[in-house]
Amino acid sequence: MKTMTEGKPFSLILKFSLPLLAGNLLQQMYNLVDSIVVGHLVGENALAAVGSTNIINFLLVSLFSGLALGFTILVSQFVGAKEEAKVRRAVETAFISGIVGAVLVTILGFLLTNPLLQLLNSPEGQVRTMSETYLKILFIGTIGTFGFNLNAGILQGLGDSISSLKFLAVATILNIILDLVFVVVFGWGVAGVAWATIIAQVVSFILGLLYLNKKLQLFSFKILSWEFSNKIFIEALRIGLPGGVQNMLFSLGTMAIQRLINSYGAAYMAGFSISSRIDSIAFLPIVSFASAATTFTGQNVGAKRLDRVAQGHKTVQMMSAFVVICISILVVLFAPFLMAVFSPEQEVIQAGVEVLSRLMPCYVLVSILFIVNSVLRGAGESLMPFLSSMVSFLIFRMPAAYILDYFFGRSEIGWSYGIGWVFGLIIILPYYFSGRWKKRITPEDEK
Repeated sequence: MKTMTEGKPFSLILKFSLPLLAGNLLQQMYNLVDSIVVGHLVGENALAAVGSTNIINFLLVSLFSGLALGFTILVSQFVGAKEEAKVRRAVETAFISGIVGAVLVTILGFLLTNPLLQLLNSPEGQVRTMSETYLKILFIGTIGTFGFNLNAGILQGLGDSISSLKFLAVATILNIILDLVFVVVFGWGVAGVAWATIIAQVVSFILGLLYLNKKLQLFSFKILSWEFSNKIFIEALRIGLPGGVQNMLFSLGTMAIQRLINSYGAAYMAGFSISSRIDSIAFLPIVSFASAATTFTGQNVGAKRLDRVAQGHKTVQMMSAFVVICISILVVLFAPFLMAVFSPEQEVIQAGVEVLSRLMPCYVLVSILFIVNSVLRGAGESLMPFLSSMVSFLIFRMPAAYILDYFFGRSEIGWSYGIGWVFGLIIILPYYFSGRWKKRITPEDEK
């Protein structure tokens, strides 16, 4: 266990954030390789089949990552409080709930695969058949997906982002190799891509268990010796579930914005899609700094070092703001070149440049918002970050996109991001500075 309750916040946060950033980049490559293999080696129908199931896969991952976040924060608080028995209990509770949840999702997934595809209006024929095959295999591997996310969350709570990066690297490399073997050599098509994904995640999950067992002695393979804590589980749900629900609602809300984008035809759709991919990559440093803020806050709340919480928050805000401002300037200056990497079509490039030139100047706002929310989550406060994010996205950003489009045309839709972030900050900053979140009490005793 690596404590963040002693030492300079800057160096601690930097050392913790860099492996997380590398891991997030690997995750992007992980997803990109799957798309390349399917699109180039299997075919257009296969790419459509996998793409049509993305929303279901994202909803599942959102649920898993939400629960994992709850345990990440509790583990970090117990580490800060030097409560090793509670750390072990939290780890055991996480894996018990993960296994039970994975079994339930697998069963329900098999039963609901066809109804879900019908709900998504998946086209009949070869695409529907491929989608069904792909989804059912992913449901079989739910235990790997769940375990993969839980391992990463627990290790981050322990202050160990390097081991998490190593296991993700193993999963990424193995996924690439298995993609090629299953698709090119065996000719399994989308089934091969799905099997490659779940096998890579299961292997990474097992390696994580071995690490927790052998190196940290926080986990035993004697399942009957595991102890489940109702109090820890409920607290993990209270902290983590709002984040999972938030991600689910984001994905549904994005569909509404996508409908607006689709009304402008294929070229604008392509330009917006490419700008979104550039946005997702540019956003990775914010995600990494925010994760560091969560762990740093959690450990210092556990140690009752609220002075260090404030110090760490200020430090990570400054670090993130500096990086984000640099990235924003570079993206705006080189937006045409970045767009041209993905498409040579001038209309597509122009559409993407329109979005990026409005989005990136507001990036520092989302950096502040994301990190404040992460600090509050690390302290065990989940409701206000959830509300600020939902109000920002559903009540302001979505309507703003349509209003800007109506009055000014599609070129100004990109400003809707910044408008949403401003209102998110208006909600969350007064709450943060009020200090009411400091009264949040984590469970003292587990039962």
